[in-house]
Amino acid sequence: MNEETNKTIDNVDDIYEEVAEWHINVGGIKIVAKRLAGRFRTLKWLGMSIWSLFFLGPYLRWNDSQAILFDLPNRQFNIFNIVIYPQDIWMLSLTLLFFAILLAVVTSVAGRVFCGFFCFQTVWTDIFTFIEGKIEGNTPQKAMKFNNAPWTTNKLSRKVLKHTLWLLIALLTGISFVAWFTDAFQLWKDLFTFQAPLFAYIIIAAFVGGTYVFAGFMREQMCFWLCPYARLQGVMYDQDTILPSYDAERGEPRGRIRKGQEQSSKGSCVDCNVCVAVCPTGIDIRKGQQEGCITCGLCIDACDSIMDKVNQPRGLIRYASYKELHHNAKSIPLYKRFRIYVYGLIMLGALSGIAYGFLNLSPTEFKVVHERQPLFVRLSDGSIQNKYTVKVLNKTKNPITINFYIEGLEGAELHELTEMTVEPGEVIPVTALVKVPENKVTSDLVPIIFKGKVADSDLTVEYKSMFMGPKAK
Repeated sequence: MNEETNKTIDNVDDIYEEVAEWHINVGGIKIVAKRLAGRFRTLKWLGMSIWSLFFLGPYLRWNDSQAILFDLPNRQFNIFNIVIYPQDIWMLSLTLLFFAILLAVVTSVAGRVFCGFFCFQTVWTDIFTFIEGKIEGNTPQKAMKFNNAPWTTNKLSRKVLKHTLWLLIALLTGISFVAWFTDAFQLWKDLFTFQAPLFAYIIIAAFVGGTYVFAGFMREQMCFWLCPYARLQGVMYDQDTILPSYDAERGEPRGRIRKGQEQSSKGSCVDCNVCVAVCPTGIDIRKGQQEGCITCGLCIDACDSIMDKVNQPRGLIRYASYKELHHNAKSIPLYKRFRIYVYGLIMLGALSGIAYGFLNLSPTEFKVVHERQPLFVRLSDGSIQNKYTVKVLNKTKNPITINFYIEGLEGAELHELTEMTVEPGEVIPVTALVKVPENKVTSDLVPIIFKGKVADSDLTVEYKSMFMGPKAK
């Protein structure tokens, strides 16, 4: 690297150090973010719309029942025609692992886009502030004028309307959450007839209080002080992570301009502060990447709109990496970043496990436990008998009848267990006795296979166990 290049980099770093000054609003100032149209605002609305599934999902029906139901009392998750029991919970673990790694991948590539576009706290806060803006004013000046005005009937009615709408959204949030765990239509009926379980009322009340306080009053303070993910994301960034960034080399020295005034001695930033006005967490992106930035890109929309008005090229604030801004270098392409391959392999493994689990999901769970006390019994006719406990879980939504038999040991006879009917979701333990003539028992441990044929079906279940006898002399 030559001396001229070194000087260029030093000058760029000096510019950034000069404008960098972190500021964190610890709740002393109420943030009223201005709303502007733009591509990132549109993307934000699209990202937020995913949460409509949270409200509408419980009402989707499938075969005259709720399509997706997390039935905790019966210990089963119903997803359309699939029923998942605690024995298959490993698939849920892999699903959570997949999304956790996906979150890490997205963060390492493009920062806190989950926070900016999908996080429930961000989404609910945005809805609450949208309502507040429509009622009390959508700019800091209008909101301050409204709140500082004397109390009148008009002001009181607006305040009541705002808080009523907030509470209705909070109530709907709580009811929607509970609806995923019980029949949604029955839940509404039980709630209004006061027949719902006390626990359901407690959960709904908790959601109402939490949503009302967190989205209505704490807002961005939740991200600063209570969200663990916000604290972890900083260690996922590197110099190639693209984030909303201010190009200080182009923008400084900033200064306001008047119509017809030359701007040759100034940077592109006209110091309008619109980028600060639209920020939902109240930071000034021109002071560098900060803890409060949720990478929503609204400051980019704001700056681009101003650049259009002053006939300057867009991109003064843009998604850019540290290398691009500080070292005039291009970010490393994704295919050259080692961590992407590591994350990708983990995600592929999780997806493969999930796919395998769903493709091989058995409609029954069959288990045979050998009785340990005693290991075997010699009957009066000289035959050897073992005692087993057979457990069958019916994972289907209909009763099933199973006819049992055994294989693997010549002369073995199955007693007290020939046919069993199991209701949906039930686990039935029954005793099975296996008797074998002594001359057929060639070892003290002989493999044996319990098999069951499901009536009116091609399904066969089996379990490998051991038959125990006396040790050979």
